[in-house]
Amino acid sequence: MAETNEQPVVIKRIKKAAHAHHGGAWKIAYADFVTAMMAFFLLMWLINTTTPEQKRGIADYFAPASISRTTSGAGGILGGTSFSSEGARASGSKDSSKQQGQTTNEQKKNKTEGAGQGTDATDQATTPGQPTEAQLDEALSAREQKDFEMAEESLRQAMQDMPELAELSKNLIIDQTPEGLRIQIVDQEGRPMFPPGGVEPYPRTAALIQQVAKVINKLPNRINISGHTDSAAFVGKDGYSNWDLSADRANASRRLLQAAGIDNDRIYQVSGKAGSEPLFPNDPYLVGNRRISIVLLREAPVLPPSMRR
Repeated sequence: MAETNEQPVVIKRIKKAAHAHHGGAWKIAYADFVTAMMAFFLLMWLINTTTPEQKRGIADYFAPASISRTTSGAGGILGGTSFSSEGARASGSKDSSKQQGQTTNEQKKNKTEGAGQGTDATDQATTPGQPTEAQLDEALSAREQKDFEMAEESLRQAMQDMPELAELSKNLIIDQTPEGLRIQIVDQEGRPMFPPGGVEPYPRTAALIQQVAKVINKLPNRINISGHTDSAAFVGKDGYSNWDLSADRANASRRLLQAAGIDNDRIYQVSGKAGSEPLFPNDPYLVGNRRISIVLLREAPVLPPSMRR
């Protein structure tokens, strides 16, 4: 029988080992990380949206109670601390008696010095860092001054942005007086704000008053409204005079301001002054003396220029 040279075929099968199971611990760690990040961003958002007063209130709420060390209770739960201002008073404690004696002597010394200094001692007893009344008035006046300047700028900008009111820019006078921010709607030659002898303003005047209301409604100050005429004699039915006419025009302006959103509680005074306070004293018959004056009253005393910042 013939021999063959064929080699046997060997098939080698390699079994791959299965991947090891890592478990779900990483999911828990990842969830904790996401939760921590969410809490962190929530905290940053709350810090950004709260006011300084709210932050102080929260800090005071979480502030620990005032505690003081005592000589008793060492090793106990409180570790020698107490929630009282003087701690535990042990009748036989020498340290406590000594401390009380020193406190009494200091109090007597302070009283003696205070009696010799008079009112100076009282002034020094005020809380350190607490602003004085003069400083508060100065800060309030400076803030009010800035608000008035912003209101004036806003009103002038509104006049430029609205074509229907741009032509009335000459009829509007804005200035600051010791009384407050004064906005005057003044008659011009050939362009009156009210019909002759009439109480209700022209539509253009009403639109201007409504625009004024939008600006002053952003401020909390009380409002004084006064009507003025020139010195020309005016006698209407049943003795109707410039006094009545100026008062009625001021009331008509008040109604327009309130219709535009001004709160009734902010109206401090509405008055008619006829020709008693001319805008041009040298010519009391000038048409420019006929006007409506709207004043945002100051809530703080006016500081002299040397004290303004």
